[in-house]
Amino acid sequence: MLNLQPSIKDRKKTMSTQPLIRSKQTEKSINGISTQVVCTEFSNYIFIVLTQYGKIGTLVSVTPDSRSGDISTPMFTTKVLLGKEEALTHVCAKNLATFVSQEAGNRPVLLGLALKDSSIEAIKAMKDVIKSCQVW
Repeated sequence: MLNLQPSIKDRKKTMSTQPLIRSKQTEKSINGISTQVVCTEFSNYIFIVLTQYGKIGTLVSVTPDSRSGDISTPMFTTKVLLGKEEALTHVCAKNLATFVSQEAGNRPVLLGLALKDSSIEAIKAMKDVIKSCQVW
């Protein structure tokens, strides 16, 4: 009988070649502005840098609220960890990071934002760019 299962040695070799931290990046012009995205997956967080300045910018933590009544659609809390505290920062962060957290099993997202254009159209385009860098 032919055994098609990989040997233990082969499985260990495959497991050891996969990186512990996966990262992907891309660049796209959004409304004429060069926009760079870097998505990195850690075991406990997803880290996304979205920049139109070449800087990390304002660092925002977006976490699902475990006290939410409906587990399938958690509420999200945003907290500025580094940078200027502005209402628009929280709105952009929630819009950009909520779908990432949900697709990543409700893991928290750490988001670096440095945006010249935070219009609704730009945010929608940025979501698509983030999706193209999916590592979760």
